[in-house]
Amino acid sequence: MHTVILVLVEVLIVIGLSRLVGLGFKSIKQPLVIGEIVAGIMLGPSLFGLLAPDVAATLFPPETLPFLNVLSQIGLIFFMFLIGLELNPKYLSGQLEVAVLTSHVSILVPFSLGTVLALLLYPLVSNAGVSFTAFALFLGAAMSITAFPVLARIITENNLQGTRLGTLALTCAAVDDVTAWCLLAVAIAVARTGNIIGAFPTIIESAVYIGFMLTVGRWFLKRLVVHYRRAGRLSQFVLAGIYVAVVASALITELIGIHLIFGAFLLGAAMPKDADLVRELAIKTEDFVLIFLLPVFFAYSGLRTQIGLLNRPELWLLCAAVLLVAIAGKYIGTYTAARVSGIHKREASALGWLMNTRGLTELIVLNIGLELGVISPLLFTMLVIMALVTTFMTSPLLEWTYPKKLIKLDVVEAEAETETSLDVTAYPYRILVPVANPSTQKGLLQLAVAIALNYRQPAIVNPLSLIELEEDYGFESTPTEANRLIAQRRQKLEELISTLEPATQSFVHPIVRISSNVARETAQIAKNESADLIIVGWHRPAFSNNRLGGRVGQILGTAPVDVAVFVDKGGERLESILVPYSANIHDDLALTLALRLLINRDTCTLQILQVIPQQHIQDELSYELHAMIEQLPQSVSDRIQITIIQAPEPIQAVVAASETVDLTIAGTSRAWGIERQTLGRYTDELAIQCRSSLLITRRYSQLASHLTSVLPEVIHQEPTVRN
Repeated sequence: MHTVILVLVEVLIVIGLSRLVGLGFKSIKQPLVIGEIVAGIMLGPSLFGLLAPDVAATLFPPETLPFLNVLSQIGLIFFMFLIGLELNPKYLSGQLEVAVLTSHVSILVPFSLGTVLALLLYPLVSNAGVSFTAFALFLGAAMSITAFPVLARIITENNLQGTRLGTLALTCAAVDDVTAWCLLAVAIAVARTGNIIGAFPTIIESAVYIGFMLTVGRWFLKRLVVHYRRAGRLSQFVLAGIYVAVVASALITELIGIHLIFGAFLLGAAMPKDADLVRELAIKTEDFVLIFLLPVFFAYSGLRTQIGLLNRPELWLLCAAVLLVAIAGKYIGTYTAARVSGIHKREASALGWLMNTRGLTELIVLNIGLELGVISPLLFTMLVIMALVTTFMTSPLLEWTYPKKLIKLDVVEAEAETETSLDVTAYPYRILVPVANPSTQKGLLQLAVAIALNYRQPAIVNPLSLIELEEDYGFESTPTEANRLIAQRRQKLEELISTLEPATQSFVHPIVRISSNVARETAQIAKNESADLIIVGWHRPAFSNNRLGGRVGQILGTAPVDVAVFVDKGGERLESILVPYSANIHDDLALTLALRLLINRDTCTLQILQVIPQQHIQDELSYELHAMIEQLPQSVSDRIQITIIQAPEPIQAVVAASETVDLTIAGTSRAWGIERQTLGRYTDELAIQCRSSLLITRRYSQLASHLTSVLPEVIHQEPTVRN
């Protein structure tokens, strides 16, 4: 009983730490799985055992390892089932000839280099008694692996699933996956029998079982789809049958002499890819596997990773050689084959970095090798470091080789065809509108349209909806599912656009993207799309006094363009505007947007309110405002009223004035940049007390223009009045 309690404590520690470290890595644009692997290593002798050996020995004694091993093996079985389930034949439909050549060369080159490297490593770091053939096969297979799940996640998060590069990478990875698993099966058979000749019966039996599963097994599974479509849901009884089949298939491949994981993978691959069935099955399976079981596998691997074994310079040189062979083999093989196939240099280079992704799949292979005794704990540690480095480097090298501005040019999906058919230069004014919930943010989009559109200057409004993938390896992160989510969200945006005035709808073009960080992606899209303004919705936080604790504050702090925050109080009229004006750049933006609304809407009126504290000498601000207004056409200036009042509390004066208007536009206070968790005392209180809808403006650059293109003949600069 004591051991069981200890194992449960270990599981608590493992899950908690893996989530925390995983989220930390995710914040630096790395896959969550990298953080979870690092968390596992931290719990082992490489860190925890080094810093507190007595505590580590108490919490993770040897007698608990078999329990962790059983849990991790169960996790691997069902994870491999999910990989097979999510390996959609659609991925093999794009540029198949190029993909087959590229993926096979990307396996052949690192496999060959790994075999050559084995000549050096075998006498130095191998276990006594393991044959060179088994050692070389395993090392070559370890060098050849590409992690399809991590690759798919990276492609989805970078919105590459609709591009030539993304399609080719997915096809290559799918072919690579099947080929690499076959190589690994051969390597396991050789390791267990001692030589290639002895492995022939195992290989033949494996081929027979694969043929059986892809014929008789698939025929039976198709009957399951028919039953599912009739029932309309996946019952517990049917789900139990599928799980029994997963375990049975895993046991068969283990008895054949390869490994448990192959049977589970094979059953998943043989499952008919009915979209609804696959989605429901994946959703019901993956949460427990990914949250509970896989972190245990990472911890079990981490407990066997001993970085301290690399205790001499020559061992670190060997580790560097392993890393160099792994990276160069994959990159050179992929790049060369892609170039021969006619792929451009930049795309071929990006494909080379993508195929270098190894992640969890590599860790599975390494653990099998360690269990069989083919690789030693020292080589296991070197290869774990290689897996981490190659996965960690993929995202930054992909961004460096193939930045998002080039991805936009490569998109071939329907949305991009619409966007690229537009001549962007014909729309010199552009507003980006992040829409979190299309069903409740009609007022936000209406305001953006009112500010943007007029008959004098072509303009475009982009409602932006970013679908944030919360978890790693989730079924929703597969490109097929991501495309479904994008289409679903696009339809909701189109429904929202259809509620606007018919004359304005052709100027509103939605953008839908997958994102791992909404604020960062919004800023990036604003830069790539050359947006003049971002208008984002805001509401009072339910559980915090931190006004800018969420995405609004992040967008205000990071977006490289002017930003306006809209506090919607529900009114649909936009006939009267109030601008409380003082001499700062954020109020300048408030005034210019108000004037743009005034120019766009002939029935709109503007009240400019200057509140002067009592006993304060009036400055010359009003004279400069008058001078600017005199340059406006009379049809516009006649609808402007300047009011100057003295009041001890400026905020209360503004709140009182807001009772008679439809929209108040106010710049952020001078506290912006100092009190980063709020809008500043002045605008923070306005957000709560203002009687009308409120637009809070934050200016990024004084060079940005919102008026000069509208009235170039009369306005040569926007107001930049200062005290």
